[in-house]
Amino acid sequence: MKLKQATVFLVGLIYMCVFLVKSYGAKEDQAGIIKSEFIYETASFPQCHASTIVETGKGLVAAWFGGTREGKPDVGIWLARQVDGKWTPPVEVANGIQNDGTRHPSWNPVLFQPKDGPLMLFYKVGPLPSTWWGMLRTSSDCGVTWSDANRLPDGILGPIKNKPVQLASGDVLCPVSSETSEKSSKWRVHFERTSDLGKTWTKVEPAAVTTGPEMNAIQPSILVHRDGRLQAIGRSRNKRLFQTWSSDDGKTWSALTSIDVPNPNSGTDAVTLRDGRHLLVYNNTESGRSPINVAISRDGIEWQSILVLEDEPKAEFSYPAVIQTSDGLVHITYTWKRTRIKHVVIDPVRLVLQDIP
Repeated sequence: MKLKQATVFLVGLIYMCVFLVKSYGAKEDQAGIIKSEFIYETASFPQCHASTIVETGKGLVAAWFGGTREGKPDVGIWLARQVDGKWTPPVEVANGIQNDGTRHPSWNPVLFQPKDGPLMLFYKVGPLPSTWWGMLRTSSDCGVTWSDANRLPDGILGPIKNKPVQLASGDVLCPVSSETSEKSSKWRVHFERTSDLGKTWTKVEPAAVTTGPEMNAIQPSILVHRDGRLQAIGRSRNKRLFQTWSSDDGKTWSALTSIDVPNPNSGTDAVTLRDGRHLLVYNNTESGRSPINVAISRDGIEWQSILVLEDEPKAEFSYPAVIQTSDGLVHITYTWKRTRIKHVVIDPVRLVLQDIP
């Protein structure tokens, strides 16, 4: 009898382990993955999307938008801080309530910690991406409390999805894009630059395409190459990532071209690692938003898929954000089935590129 009970218990334990692996998409057995967790398990909002993550002097801070559904007026910006290795419960730190009581949805938060100055939270407010405007709040205590919300100048949106980079000059260069309401739904990549942490801005667009149709692209990420050149890559409607290059610290940019990396018209993010390699998080498919993968490149052009973070048919794993922290580890957040935000920690030293003849 005891043997039978033990067998039943063991079988149940095995089924539970299988369920947890399937439910959490845990793939820590892959070389380089240290941790895979949800930032929160339950929340007052049913849906979430478009996460961002940053390292502060007091640890990690993550944010995203959450509400009834993307584009609904009750969607606000929610935030959690990592304290003693655990994430705090989500709190709403921004929303689209106007002075007259009207409430618009909030969109696409981007956290950025400059070398000197307060933590910055950029986000968008407005009925649609074609009509939204840029907002900025700051925090002098690493995300515990926040300043009043300030609207950015007309024509300036702030970083549209992915983090800015701070150049050697101290200027903050933001990767930006716009979406029109015209029938053609024209997408345009551009860049915005501030030398005084958001008080004044300049705007630069890539060079126009001289041959062939102009590429519809949005949501760039900025990579920094050893030779000083900047490269922006990101989402397009061409089933491939786009790229554009700058040799003058982002003052001018080349025309957009494609990279031979699949893109299903879904957001990506990328970062230049301290060892000079570049790391990309993306959906490695031409349609759908699964799987979600990590790729590595030496030159920003040839990319090798190294890790699979999630791979469930017809599910959505999307809109990643990625940073490298002061300890050398890589932190990734992304939308998990529109219901939670996933946090994955990677040791990039263990991500080895294969030599391809």
